[in-house]
Amino acid sequence: MKSFFEGIQSLFVDFLFLPMDWLRELELTDWWTANILNWIFIIICCAAMTYWIKQLNIFKANNEDDQDTTAHSFLK
Repeated sequence: MKSFFEGIQSLFVDFLFLPMDWLRELELTDWWTANILNWIFIIICCAAMTYWIKQLNIFKANNEDDQDTTAHSFLK
C-alpha cells in the first residue's frame, strides 16, 4: 500500500508539477511571464463578466427582468 501512495507522489512531483517548477524558477528572471496563467484567468474572467453584463442588459431592454424585491414567498 505504501508503494501505491509513493507512486502517486512520484507522478505528481516528478511529472505533473514540472511546469509549475519551471514557472517558479522563471519568476526570478521575468515576473510577467511567470504569471502567465494568472493573466489568462484574468482575461477569461473579464470576458465572462462582459458577456454576463451584456446579457443582463438584453433582458432589461426586453422588460424580461423580474425586479421583485421579495425573492421568496415567506418574505411577503
